[in-house]
Amino acid sequence: MKKFLIALLCVVLAVVLAAGGYVAYVFIAYYRLEDDLPLTVDALGAAAEAPAAGGSYRLASYNVGFGAYSADYSFFMDGGRESRARSPEAVRENLARAVDAVTALEPDFLLMQEIDVDGTRSHHIDELSLIRERLGGAFACGVFAQNYDSPYLFWPLTEPHGANRAGIAVFSRFPIASALRRSLPIEGGFMKFLDLDRCYSVQRVPAEDGRELVIYNFHLSAYTSDGTIANDQLKMLFADMRAEYDAGNWTIAAGDFNKDLVGDGGASFGVTGPEYTWAQPIPASIVPEGFSIVAPYDEDDPVPSCRNADRPYGEDDFCVTVDGFIVSANVGVEGAAVEDTGFAWSDHNPVYLDFTLN
Repeated sequence: MKKFLIALLCVVLAVVLAAGGYVAYVFIAYYRLEDDLPLTVDALGAAAEAPAAGGSYRLASYNVGFGAYSADYSFFMDGGRESRARSPEAVRENLARAVDAVTALEPDFLLMQEIDVDGTRSHHIDELSLIRERLGGAFACGVFAQNYDSPYLFWPLTEPHGANRAGIAVFSRFPIASALRRSLPIEGGFMKFLDLDRCYSVQRVPAEDGRELVIYNFHLSAYTSDGTIANDQLKMLFADMRAEYDAGNWTIAAGDFNKDLVGDGGASFGVTGPEYTWAQPIPASIVPEGFSIVAPYDEDDPVPSCRNADRPYGEDDFCVTVDGFIVSANVGVEGAAVEDTGFAWSDHNPVYLDFTLN
């Protein structure tokens, strides 16, 4: 009996030491990239002539969900079962089909989110390289900004989510003069290990008349206990855009707000419930004068931009519009829409904005 108790005590002590060591590792491995980090603009193909005042253009945005979310996929952090893409082949297939779907829209600017460059969850596939290869020479240049580089997450125990380095990318048919990564405010305490680092990238596109079209790509916080964090992130983004607008430049931001852009998206798409509270409306008070949030929503033919991934996709699932745009008053909006892919290759649908430079 004494030997059994000693053995049991040793096992308990080993578990405690392992847990303590893991916690220490997570805290030591965690880091945030510095603010105002210059980004590399990579040449990819032939460039079109510079955009001009009065010209009409198209910008598309697509969260590709690290190449895991086929329509029958569910994700553990949304209440589902899976924590990784099912196979390297599934990652390649989903990304290839997603790229084909969004390039069929023929955008002048393509913004993408949730691209893994090295992740346990995506079988360590460099998804940025796959996307660039699939795009071919359709765009003149590209910019990648790292969003986060997470320590190894040992959950779920049966198939840990692992360590993942992911980011956001912009592709342009026009030359990009420079690009910058801005670090967003995030939640403190233990929650920073769930939502990790966050940023937006700033791309400066010279126009014919010497002004600039300044394009912002973002993916705001999702897994927070404090719902005001995304509002604080938006306030920072608005302040940045305001400075450019006051300088006479055109500004457009696009990406995944992780906010309900319609106001009551669940009811709009036929499914509501108290359990779906992660996507809240944006308070009108934080939108400054001279700017508008453009939701790609058609009341006569509503198509959501995002599904809740707590189970495989079905027509009775909770859906919402969280992907959209912010424009300054000198940008004319000709239209905005969601391209309905049936969530076949991501838990998001691509969205696009047709606009003019006034």
